[in-house]
Amino acid sequence: MAEAGIPTNQLKKNSLGVGAITFLVVSAAAPLTGAGGGIPPSMLFGNGAGIAGSFLIVTLILLAFSVGYVAMSRHVKNAGAFYAFAAQGLGGRFGGAAAMVAILSYNAMQVGLMGLLGAVASGTFAQFGLELPWYVWTYIAIALVAVLGYRQVDLSAKVLMLLVLAEFAIVVLLNLAILIKGGAAGLNLQPFTWTQITSGTPSIGFLFCFAGFIGFEATTIYSEEAKNPSVTVPKATYISVLAIGIFYTLTSWLMTMGIGVDQLLPTLQGLPDPAAFLFILGETYIGGTLTTVMGVLFMTSIFAAVLAFHNAVARYKFVAGREGILPDAVGFTHARFQSPHIGSVLQTIIALVVVSVFVAKGLDPVLNLFVWMTQMGTLGVLGLMALTSFAVIAFFAKDAMGENMLSTKVLPLVTGVVMAYLFFIIFRDFGALTGSEGMLSWAIPALVPLFGVIGFALASALAARDPARFKDLGKSKA
Repeated sequence: MAEAGIPTNQLKKNSLGVGAITFLVVSAAAPLTGAGGGIPPSMLFGNGAGIAGSFLIVTLILLAFSVGYVAMSRHVKNAGAFYAFAAQGLGGRFGGAAAMVAILSYNAMQVGLMGLLGAVASGTFAQFGLELPWYVWTYIAIALVAVLGYRQVDLSAKVLMLLVLAEFAIVVLLNLAILIKGGAAGLNLQPFTWTQITSGTPSIGFLFCFAGFIGFEATTIYSEEAKNPSVTVPKATYISVLAIGIFYTLTSWLMTMGIGVDQLLPTLQGLPDPAAFLFILGETYIGGTLTTVMGVLFMTSIFAAVLAFHNAVARYKFVAGREGILPDAVGFTHARFQSPHIGSVLQTIIALVVVSVFVAKGLDPVLNLFVWMTQMGTLGVLGLMALTSFAVIAFFAKDAMGENMLSTKVLPLVTGVVMAYLFFIIFRDFGALTGSEGMLSWAIPALVPLFGVIGFALASALAARDPARFKDLGKSKA
């Protein structure tokens, strides 16, 4: 424990159990945001009713990824997560590349969600007679997140736990109402048939599904703050994947049943905004009052995701500073809170600057800020997952350390190839997926490999400047 007034480079140990870590990462996946803002467009632009089957397949793929991921987490306990795994498996230079891509990706996810939060908050409060531009609410959210992110992580966990439980509860209530009433035309398993899964444009459907899970992999970020991390982190990872996967699979299936397979696409095509679909189902099955509550929880769901991504990126910056990739000053924690306060403050400044640029340019908070930034973040995280899968193979190549071949070679190879392929598809089709045109269609996704090159160069500079420190990149700190 640090003495009062003396900064340290250690996070607050033994402060998070399985439940707290699970809520921190599940909140990043934003269950209600996914149900209201992710599932309807994935149906409309992707593979319609087949999105439920797609979620089931993606859940199985991410469970397979998690096997190698948690195997390595038992031997590398470092808040750098993807960075630490890449450094320990593939070498410090690849670790540096992973660190900068992670910082970019989580930044993009958090700042992009700020746009959606501002738009939703503006509409929500307008219903109660308080009309303000979207960016006012976004700036208020940035201030609140700045306070929570600066303090102890267990405070953020408590706030997120309440918000996530509430958003889960309202969607589960809607699901049960549809289930009990038998939907619009009886319940069936059509959404899980191969015909439905491959209908429409399944590639877009699958990409939306993967985006719905972004955040689950952050369990290892909290390994230095976890109680008994060798047990806590693996449990939290599996619980997170299963909780998100089962929730999205059942919810997307029951949303389809609520309107009927045949009426799903015509209904979505007739809406000015596909996000309204969840609330139409709410009016039909649980009534106006609870649907209004759902609208408020939709807003708090996005806030929870913003806070979770803020916490994640602050830790990546802290680790990159502590280990010499970023300036040393970033690698200190608060003397009292033992939080990565410098990384948190930097994240707040970045959010303010980027949001202000979008405001000044008069760009749309959802179609531009949210879509462009979060898809770039999804691209970066898929790249990191591919790199991590190959790092697992390399890490255990000489010594399996008691882990089996399935977790050290077979599943990491399969998931690494799948993630690399998805990275290529999103990069190639970024303009079509996001509506970005001209130079932006390649300049935005190009930031991901660019930051990888920058990280590789920063790690190389560290190797020349301080070989001993470079050699220790990514080592366990818990």
